[in-house]
Amino acid sequence: MHQFVDGEWLSEEEVTATNEEGEFERQPTTFRDRVEDDPDAEFPVEPGRYHLYVSYACPWAHRTLVTRALKGLEDAVSVDVVDPYRDEDGWQFTPGKAGCTPDTVNGFDYLREAYVAADPNYTGRVTVPVLWDRREGTIVNNESKEIMRMLDTAFDDLAARDVDLYPEGYRDDVDRIIEEIYEPINNGVYRAGFADTQEAYERAVGELFDALDRWEEVLETRRYLAGDRLTEADVAMFTTLIRFDDVYHTTPTTLRKVSDSIDNVQCEQWRQIVDYAHLYPYLRDLYQLPGVADTVHFDHISEHYGSPGSPPGFDPKRLPADELALRLEAPHERDELPATEPFGR
Repeated sequence: MHQFVDGEWLSEEEVTATNEEGEFERQPTTFRDRVEDDPDAEFPVEPGRYHLYVSYACPWAHRTLVTRALKGLEDAVSVDVVDPYRDEDGWQFTPGKAGCTPDTVNGFDYLREAYVAADPNYTGRVTVPVLWDRREGTIVNNESKEIMRMLDTAFDDLAARDVDLYPEGYRDDVDRIIEEIYEPINNGVYRAGFADTQEAYERAVGELFDALDRWEEVLETRRYLAGDRLTEADVAMFTTLIRFDDVYHTTPTTLRKVSDSIDNVQCEQWRQIVDYAHLYPYLRDLYQLPGVADTVHFDHISEHYGSPGSPPGFDPKRLPADELALRLEAPHERDELPATEPFGR
């Protein structure tokens, strides 16, 4: 993947995303300021001041879109959407393409222009989401977990829906669950996809399916990951699960993407989300929450995972976008599990 080093745009041949063991290593995000519900803060909450740059294809950016939708922050925080196809120039604004927008704030052609506008000597990858401050003309934050938390807590007074995704009494569990699902599941699909040794790949895949199996058991008796309340942990899980069958899961043949050493018994254990008795209804339950389906764009998701910056070997058999959406609209039958309003229908 191309990235900046001291403000210079370098090719993927000049940088590496894996360590000596062939394991994918995600770079830390670098813009870590916070919007606060305090008029004296460096970045205070103000209607119309903040803007999100996102990709519909990216699960990290998708977290912020789902949170924005659940809270009803569409009028308070604006959004621009990049092209799902990412080439050597990185994320691009292509307003002529379905679902994409121009950069309505700065008029940039590429998202990387926003990064060097915020820091001319920036070193790192150009990622989404980006929370941009219109007034100061800079990036506030590009860490999805922190942007999700800010939208959920700091922007409460601007929210059209009375939804609390980080409720008192659940916060320790929410933080713990977000941490627990990150490495094996959220990042695990990338650890598998970008691994360039068989050992690293099998380790990532094994941890991924062990974690999915564990949460399958939890969801047998819980409506949501933290119990009876919809929380940020569910948002973090949702954006990986919604992509899993379409782009992360591969057939037994293409699972052998580094070598042919995986036996058929192991391959049979690597299920799609649709095969899980509780994870799949849970996914449908979340998809059917107010505003969430509108944030899901399977056409962008499918196109992105065929672009040059995507993991090698990802070529699953894909269903049409409308058929994927139709399946997710089927009854989830989780209504009898304990749940708390506003989304405990």
